[in-house]
Amino acid sequence: MSCPICQKPTSPEFRPFCSQHCANIDLGRWFQGHYRVPSFRQDNEKEEVPSHHTPLDDDA
Repeated sequence: MSCPICQKPTSPEFRPFCSQHCANIDLGRWFQGHYRVPSFRQDNEKEEVPSHHTPLDDDA
């Protein structure tokens, strides 16, 4: 298996990466929004809120 960042052989300590450096590059890409988890919710659908949650009052 090769590192998904630099294509070098992976290290068991940092698998699936070859080093801490490549692992940090990947983590930075997640933080910057380069990777996304697919969602089946349509843009026009409202997000459901569980019934035990109530909206916050502006007066609080």
